[in-house]
Amino acid sequence: MRASWILPGRPFSAGQRPFACVPTWVLVCLLAALFAQWAVKSRHSPESPAGTELAPPPGMTALRLASLGDPIPLAKLLTLHLQSFDHRAGNPLPYQSLDYRRLAGWLEQLLRLDPVGQYPLMLASRVYAEVPIEPKQRLMLELVYAEFLKDPGRRWPWLAHVAVIAKHRLKDLALARRYAAAIQQHATGEDVPLWARQMEAFILEDMNELETARLMIGGFIEKGMIKDEGELRFLEQRLQELERKAAVAK
Repeated sequence: MRASWILPGRPFSAGQRPFACVPTWVLVCLLAALFAQWAVKSRHSPESPAGTELAPPPGMTALRLASLGDPIPLAKLLTLHLQSFDHRAGNPLPYQSLDYRRLAGWLEQLLRLDPVGQYPLMLASRVYAEVPIEPKQRLMLELVYAEFLKDPGRRWPWLAHVAVIAKHRLKDLALARRYAAAIQQHATGEDVPLWARQMEAFILEDMNELETARLMIGGFIEKGMIKDEGELRFLEQRLQELERKAAVAK
């Protein structure tokens, strides 16, 4: 007699096994299949407005229940769903027309599901922050900043990227300096490259804060933080240039 599965709370009979014995990978595959079926249906359902408007993100309780104790596969599946949202059949909205408040909510929930994952921050900084609408750009930049503070050692590259966006796209040097200063202050691991921690000094130079930039670069040199000889020569030349500029400004 073939064995069959029964749900919790139902009486056992010969040949049946408890639901708890189902392997986790089987449950994950079942969940993925159900999600794929829902996604396909939502793409091709002309009556449903969900094909043209990003729905609010599910709550964490619902997401944890749906993950069946293994949130990483669900996080990856939902990330792909979110990224492909504007490509759905019948959906005329490009990324720039999405509700960015809801979009930010989705990205935050995905990072809560999989805190080690980097892909949501890559999307925020390199995809959604590229739209030519300043309020939406700023919303994505602030999301990256807030999430960086939760795990600076792993998430500093995305904050460095949005610091560049703030400087060159938004022309907001004060905001760029705020992000660069956060990297210098919080991303203190040995694997964080020196160029990332030097960003604030170069932004200060652009802001004509020459004395502060000079002191900061001089501090890097005096503390022996520069091990590479080429990089050391570059910073020494930069320091001399700052001193020359500061003297002219006086």
